[in-house]
Amino acid sequence: MCHRTLALTPQKTKEVWYNLTSRSQAMLESNTGTSFLCFSPGEVSAVNMTVPNSLIRGSAGGEAVLSVCYSSFSLDLPVIKWQLRREKSITVVQSIGTDIIGTLRPEYRDRILVFENGTLLLHNLRLSDDGKYDVEISITDDTFPGEGSITLTVDEPISRPYIDMESTSVLELSENIILNCSHDNGTRTTYRWFKGGKPQTNETRFVLSPDQKLLTIRRVLMADDDIYSCAVENPVGNMTSLPIRLTVYRRSSLYIILSTGGIFLLITLVTVCACWTPSKNVRECIELDWIHPVLQDPSMDDSSSNSIGSPELDNPPCYTSYTSSLTPGSPACSSHKLSYWIILQIPTYCKSAWTMGTN
Repeated sequence: MCHRTLALTPQKTKEVWYNLTSRSQAMLESNTGTSFLCFSPGEVSAVNMTVPNSLIRGSAGGEAVLSVCYSSFSLDLPVIKWQLRREKSITVVQSIGTDIIGTLRPEYRDRILVFENGTLLLHNLRLSDDGKYDVEISITDDTFPGEGSITLTVDEPISRPYIDMESTSVLELSENIILNCSHDNGTRTTYRWFKGGKPQTNETRFVLSPDQKLLTIRRVLMADDDIYSCAVENPVGNMTSLPIRLTVYRRSSLYIILSTGGIFLLITLVTVCACWTPSKNVRECIELDWIHPVLQDPSMDDSSSNSIGSPELDNPPCYTSYTSSLTPGSPACSSHKLSYWIILQIPTYCKSAWTMGTN
């Protein structure tokens, strides 16, 4: 409807604005002729929407509530539409009030709930649900729909991390000792290192990888003998590894340990030498071992004819007693010979051990 107003001359041209409602207005436009004040009869309204929280963080398998609220002059049910931004937007759900229109996509079946105020509840979150969601609420009587957007992040919870390294004991001045902060589960993770309970940062000898997952000690010093741990964080939680101790030995300590071990072995062997006395059986075994190759069958000895009546043949029990009681191949004799051989080797071994200890 247009109402005629007073004509204005070009010299007195001016604009007048009238607020008819929050969304309607009329303007007095000047012209060289007659001016007109035009407005639409009745009220022009819109859906006013508010988004309490534009960023929601969820964990895989959990739930996420994308909260919105709206106000309108109309009492009609709202038409609610949620979309997930992609190269081509995906319609998550569309409803009239709480009644869903049409068929949900397979990935959203049994996971969607829409409330009267337009809020969307997602059950059993998946990593693929991560993204930006656009919501539009419109009412038939309202000229302008309400619009809003919410960002949803979905992350996998972190499992307890652990420190992986080649060895927990190293020698002083060793090069490039690497500590790896590992974990089985977790997305969008960040890492922090601690030495002796205090945060560890990049230094001359301590180098962190770009993602801070690896800690490298370029040249190990005695001061690096300490307790190390790492912490892993993501938007839905954080976990800290069990502490692990890095033991650093002085290089001189290695020589002391070897020398001490050699001296201890030497003392043990000397004690055995001093306290051990060969038994009669052992002596017999040794004598037998020395004599046996000489005593042969008389028929095989060319000098046997010259030995008839000699004292050696008149008293043969030694030979027969050895063959009857302890023969060269018997287990008892073999074990005694082995023990005696070990004793005979002690001086040589002691000398070698002493040389190692002194070096």
